[in-house]
Amino acid sequence: MDPFSILGIPRTFDVDLSVVEKTHRELSRTLHPDRYVGAGASERRAALAKAVEVNEAWRVVRDPIRRAEALLGLRGVEVGETAEPKADPEFLMEMLEQREALAEARQARDLPGVRRMAAGVEARSRGVEQELTAEFAGRETASLLGKLAELRFYRRFLDEVSAIEDDLLA
Repeated sequence: MDPFSILGIPRTFDVDLSVVEKTHRELSRTLHPDRYVGAGASERRAALAKAVEVNEAWRVVRDPIRRAEALLGLRGVEVGETAEPKADPEFLMEMLEQREALAEARQARDLPGVRRMAAGVEARSRGVEQELTAEFAGRETASLLGKLAELRFYRRFLDEVSAIEDDLLA
């Protein structure tokens, strides 16, 4: 599946999500089942299948990790956590220390501390997304895979932060 062609947008990492969301909504309205009530069964099935494709394409494009995976897949690069190069040992050590600090903040029920750590990781995540934008414009696949792996670590960290916030606010 090529989510970019389904949504009619260029194959690039740097997308304007507000524009793509508008395109998604327009396509969804066009393919809505209510528009095909009087159509034949095959036409209704085709419209439903296309609507499912459009929704999945939107889910892929709006998620930076899945968007990067799609672009790499379209380049013929195998993606996924097992296919990506091992992360830099210094980066891994830093993330380990961050996770330990997060665990300590959770145990101390230090919500402001958790949020400070999250803000730092969110900023780093945005920086990696900017680097991916620049690197996808070029052709350096190995570097892209490393940045994608880094982005995955940040996502897991932020998911853990979200769970901690839910726990501490409950």
